[in-house]
Amino acid sequence: MEEELETKLLVDVARLDPEGETLEGEVDIVDLDEPFVKPFGGVRYRLTAQLFGTELLVRGHLEQDFDLVCSRCGETFDTTIKVDDFTASVEVSEKQDFADLTTDARESIILALPTYPLCDEDCPGIAQKVERPADDRWGALDGLKVD
Repeated sequence: MEEELETKLLVDVARLDPEGETLEGEVDIVDLDEPFVKPFGGVRYRLTAQLFGTELLVRGHLEQDFDLVCSRCGETFDTTIKVDDFTASVEVSEKQDFADLTTDARESIILALPTYPLCDEDCPGIAQKVERPADDRWGALDGLKVD
């Protein structure tokens, strides 16, 4: 049986070490309804979270696997989208137990998606099969003599 992934990226600020701590895991937060961009698995994260007064600063790495459609040849291919410089700053209060980073992480992954995905940098695109019918209208000019 497959394990269900969390659907929110939450930081437990009530229990967070004052010196900061590393958070790792996987969450299912990218739910696109797009035929050419299909996420699979969850967003894997490795983040460092630290409180500075009432500000929670989170930095780290995110990655998500996708099935994309090549913009040149139209074939589907798998790729991993990585965000190595994820940063989020959240204002928290003393009464707040959790900080929700779901929207920030989701947007970072979506913004890292390529505008024109390519299965390979050297992808030649769709093979063109052009068959031209014989056109002998110009054949009359072959016998023309010009002085």
